[in-house]
Amino acid sequence: MKRVRKAVFPVAGLGTRFLPATKAVPKEMLTVVDRPVIQYVVDEAREAGIEHFIFVTGRNKAVIEDHFDIQFELYDTLAQRGKDDQLARLQRLQPAPGQTSFTRQQVPMGLGHAVWCARELVGDEPFALLLPDMIMQSEKSCMKAMVELYEETGNNIIAVQECDPAEAHKYGIVGRGEDTHHGFRITEMVEKPKTGTAPSNLYINGRYILQPEIFKILEGQEKGAGNEIQLTDAMLKLEKQQPFYGYHYQGRTFDCGSPEGFVEANVAFALWRSDMNENMASVIRTLLDEIKPSARRGAA
Repeated sequence: MKRVRKAVFPVAGLGTRFLPATKAVPKEMLTVVDRPVIQYVVDEAREAGIEHFIFVTGRNKAVIEDHFDIQFELYDTLAQRGKDDQLARLQRLQPAPGQTSFTRQQVPMGLGHAVWCARELVGDEPFALLLPDMIMQSEKSCMKAMVELYEETGNNIIAVQECDPAEAHKYGIVGRGEDTHHGFRITEMVEKPKTGTAPSNLYINGRYILQPEIFKILEGQEKGAGNEIQLTDAMLKLEKQQPFYGYHYQGRTFDCGSPEGFVEANVAFALWRSDMNENMASVIRTLLDEIKPSARRGAA
């Protein structure tokens, strides 16, 4: 069984839900407290033992590549000014030479197409797939637990969480089979099921470990919903050849692709920090008492 060494990050999306903020700044570089969203996702992969970070990018995303590169002038300035703690923190977040790769999607044809674009960089190995819009908050990272489950099963792994059953039609939903190790066998996958037809309330939360055979399927995959190549369609075909297992993640997940989820993530991560919790909790209580909704502000 090959070890999971590589992770794919599809970062070519336009971020239209965040316009005008994302007109010139990639949505993945919007900051949650003091780190870009993409940094949280890469850190999660690193904690899971990932050694090679593969970014599927598009136009106007060069700043992501710059973020993970060394900035000699900044490092030198911090060193000269004696800001050793800040310098050490940046160096800890810095991938080693050769650990990052970037490839272009070029045309917006869906998540399945973005994954397929990474085929030459992944090669014939299992790989992690982390959607950068979704960031996690838990003591043990979601991907680390998934890698542990992969090492027990040797097969495809999908992370899931519970949602309100009334909201199941908004997500990709899995059917739950027998428990195994610290996961369960997935019996079916349904993308946005019709109301009342979902096999469970367990939704796919943006974390996967997939076998390389998915690339051959994606190569011939026809366009599906939204006239795009859908990853779920390809996984349904792969499921006929290989087992899929679910990891039931118990932590918090924030959809930073939406303004509401992004703001929620900022509040949650600020409150999670010992150096900010007390002050932020007081500020939030004060704002809740003082600020009332405004039709004019809401329209803006």
